[in-house]
Amino acid sequence: MELELNGKVALVAGGASGIGRETAAVLAAEGARVVVADLNGPLGAEAAAELKRQGHDAHSVAVD
Repeated sequence: MELELNGKVALVAGGASGIGRETAAVLAAEGARVVVADLNGPLGAEAAAELKRQGHDAHSVAVD
């Protein structure tokens, strides 16, 4: 997939699990800086940490 997302920021609502988590991973792999936003703050932090371990720029935020 060639999305050319270098320099872009992607906010993924529901990014802590399931389709949202996979979407965050694909966007990060395509070069986007990813913000994982989810009701489940600890799981969102885990998802962002996993992306960071893979060398991506990722952050998490708990949202309501």
